[in-house]
Amino acid sequence: MDFTSAAPSVVKSIRQRDLLNTWLRLYAREQIAPAVWEYQPARLEEELSDLIYYTVDASTPVPRLTIQSENTRISRAYGHTGKGVLLDDYLGPRLAPYVMPIYYECVARGLPVYSVADVDDVYGRIVAYERLLLPFQTDGKVCHVIASVKTFCEDGGFEIKNLMRGNDALPRPKLRAVIDQELFHRAPGRIAAAEIVEFADQPDAGIPTEIIELN
Repeated sequence: MDFTSAAPSVVKSIRQRDLLNTWLRLYAREQIAPAVWEYQPARLEEELSDLIYYTVDASTPVPRLTIQSENTRISRAYGHTGKGVLLDDYLGPRLAPYVMPIYYECVARGLPVYSVADVDDVYGRIVAYERLLLPFQTDGKVCHVIASVKTFCEDGGFEIKNLMRGNDALPRPKLRAVIDQELFHRAPGRIAAAEIVEFADQPDAGIPTEIIELN
């Protein structure tokens, strides 16, 4: 499965961008994925129904992800909750080949992965399924992944119940991207810490050009 290289701007949802920006602020300290306990984005409670938490066992050749969330909005799309179940078992042999490589890439790279796929609801309406995966590590190993899933239909309303299992049409991947560019978060209208600002071509020739480091 091929993945493109992307910057954070590839993420469309404003809420998912907020989640990603919080992760980026933590990542920027040491250029490594943060620990999951550090991750406390604003308005987290408002997003919990669209978030799935996983633990990761990377001691095997193929990482094993176990679902830790239940009663999420997305569990309705799959028809049932999956807390305590391995993700590949939960997906089943039909969907696992389309979904698991996205999680494996996130674990292997230790970087956010964003994907978009079109799926059909039970009435045949096309729904965009936007998934953002955020990795978290302890002692240099990715041991948690948080997935944020958003669904969008250009036609407006759609039926989320059994969205991923309610018909014979498989997901149609539109985008798979590793966010490995511009791995920092800059607040709008501000200069990032430690950025170099040059004052060149100043009218006062008696003052040498200065390079000031902002901290």
